[in-house]
Amino acid sequence: MLKISIITATYNSGKTLCDTIESVLNQTYCDFEHLIIDGGSKDNTLEIIKEYEPKYNGRLRWISEPDRGLYDAMNKGIGMASGDVVGILNSDDFYTSDKILEILSSALEKSGADAVYGDVHFVNDDNLDKCVRYYSSKGFRRWKMRLGWMPAHPSFYCMRSVYEKYGTFDTDFKIGADFENLLRLIFVNRIKTVYVPVDCVTMRIGGASTQGLKSHRQILSDHLRAYKKNRVKSNIFLESIRYLEKVGELVSQKLYNIKRT
Repeated sequence: MLKISIITATYNSGKTLCDTIESVLNQTYCDFEHLIIDGGSKDNTLEIIKEYEPKYNGRLRWISEPDRGLYDAMNKGIGMASGDVVGILNSDDFYTSDKILEILSSALEKSGADAVYGDVHFVNDDNLDKCVRYYSSKGFRRWKMRLGWMPAHPSFYCMRSVYEKYGTFDTDFKIGADFENLLRLIFVNRIKTVYVPVDCVTMRIGGASTQGLKSHRQILSDHLRAYKKNRVKSNIFLESIRYLEKVGELVSQKLYNIKRT
């Protein structure tokens, strides 16, 4: 049985953290540790952590100290991890069902892969039951990273030994450190990955990578820097193909929602 280290970075996350924690505690798979890396919250985040701590029966570890942002906190978590597998669960996200860790662990063990990934969906904070966008990793292929595509990162669970061998998140990237990391792991070093057709994580709209035109400009800039850093041939024109595909994805999603109503 594989031990899973779940890393959650927090900073003033009191409004959403309970949902995140409860989705972890409700998992049917019990061989996990939850590492909460807090950046020195000023709200009730630490009170929530302390309130839930006894329910973990020793499977929770947490720290609270200043950091240099989200990716720095994630790196701290990976450094603290003792599990065979590492996954990231953001403090405003939660597992879509109570069997997610069980499914992902089983896929890793049966396949012998270095990493596994699935799908995610997005919701608005005022209605957590209504899907407003579905992101499927089914169509992902390694070569598509040259077009800016990557698996849904919140569903990406990777052997800790891979991070030890190929490195963690580059904190010089403002938004795209997850893309750069996956580019380095999947495209450059060609780790073995397996797709699982499961909706793994429910994500609230409003994260750093979903905040409009300004964030998309930053993502594009970070992607181009990631290609250059890793000596991967791509350019702004190849990246633009991804946005055309996204338009098609949104149209298909709207048509699907219309048919359901």
